[in-house]
Amino acid sequence: MTRVLVTGATGYIGGRLVPQLLEAGHEVSVYVRSPWKLHDVPWRNRVRVFKGDLSNAVATRRAMNGVDVAFYLVHSMSAGHDFMRSEEEAARTFTHSAEAAKVERIVYLGGLHPDGAELSEHLASRAAVGQVFLDCPVPAIVFQAGIVIGSGSASFEMIRHLTEVLPYMPAPRWVRNRVQPIAVRDVLRYLVHAVTVQEELNRTFDIGGPDILRYGQMMNGYAVEAGLPQRHIAALPVLTPWLASQWVSLVSPVPRQLAVPIIASLQNDCVVREQDIDGYIPPPAEGLLPYRTAVRLALTREAEGQVETSWQSATVAGAPSDPLPSDPEWSGHTVFIDLRERESTASTNAVWDVIEAIGGEKGWHSFPLAWAARGWIDRLVGGVGMSRGRRHPSRVNSGDVIDVWRVESIERGRMLRLRAEMRLPGRAWLELSVEPTETGSRYRQRAVYFPKGLSGRLYWAVLLPFHGIIFPGMAASILREAERSTEKAQ
Repeated sequence: MTRVLVTGATGYIGGRLVPQLLEAGHEVSVYVRSPWKLHDVPWRNRVRVFKGDLSNAVATRRAMNGVDVAFYLVHSMSAGHDFMRSEEEAARTFTHSAEAAKVERIVYLGGLHPDGAELSEHLASRAAVGQVFLDCPVPAIVFQAGIVIGSGSASFEMIRHLTEVLPYMPAPRWVRNRVQPIAVRDVLRYLVHAVTVQEELNRTFDIGGPDILRYGQMMNGYAVEAGLPQRHIAALPVLTPWLASQWVSLVSPVPRQLAVPIIASLQNDCVVREQDIDGYIPPPAEGLLPYRTAVRLALTREAEGQVETSWQSATVAGAPSDPLPSDPEWSGHTVFIDLRERESTASTNAVWDVIEAIGGEKGWHSFPLAWAARGWIDRLVGGVGMSRGRRHPSRVNSGDVIDVWRVESIERGRMLRLRAEMRLPGRAWLELSVEPTETGSRYRQRAVYFPKGLSGRLYWAVLLPFHGIIFPGMAASILREAERSTEKAQ
């Protein structure tokens, strides 16, 4: 048994790696900023959870105590002039803590990139972080992976929506660049086996799947697996990475802040230059998964509602993280509340089923045009918008995303509290709950808003007439659906 620490355990790769490490028999600890996001994951009670930020040397050192192998699976999607500096500082804090705790190995997952080329800010940052680990006294295995293909990955979602939405596509020149995608299960296999590699290694390893494709070929490969006609793609020299990211943000649920680094990383050919990893972690007997097989598996997982983790779980830069006070009116903030309560003949189970399935394809039960308009406005100002959907059609857990909201708290069968991640002048929550009565159930719906300054107060005042339509309509529609379900069950 090896003692392992995983950072980024609430993210796409980390959330899938932890259960595989446990299955391999390792003792696992996780180091996260938001432990509440792990409240409902099935492996929560099998790991030690440390709360902290990688900028906090004391908390990071505490999480490292007794650890043999430490995984660094953190990469911010923020930007700005000090972005790379803050990323490197976090990596150095990690290495100092690992050295002090006598950690035997660091494992880092970065991005595949060519030598000598001008890299995008985010890809250059990943390369720089990898170099920090290689330069530190603790031996490091630095994986450099191609585009990761799997259910819930941001790259896969971008390919999927671009292909499904646009039958004819004017595209940037990078659709002609060569890339080497890799299935998420193969990435995880390399990470798990990195724990038990016997040699003391301190180097990078390129990892990619068996196919070298142009990005346009990846899109048409997706079209074949999804049963769509081949897409006609015209490469245009005028679409800059910034313009292309706006376009991707428009036609896919991937927000601009995530689309920018993904697209910027596609400006160069990204193919495996060496396969030295095979000498330490032999490929499986059946070989690494081909691209179209990985796409087929991802589509199957999504159709079955079996998406383990998703890009949606990534923390949104600038989004509030403080929980709703237990009594907002006594919290010391200016607060606006819209409260709706209604009695119903529907059973509590029926009402809860409707509550838990809210959002995504089922929508918000009232004034869909208003919800759509609010989502478009949010996307235009750089927010996440209403198109992120949900990971499972009828079940949610703490930390999950539902369109523009994140699940802050859930008491299954009774209460669902959502925290807004849209761009707005203040902080907002939506709480839906149900309790039994002698004749059926009582539904309670509460919208809470803490305005920020004058703009926050004006924002609430402008939306007040729409709230008078949206919130009563939502309550009535939820109960109508629950009552129909109750009648069918009787």
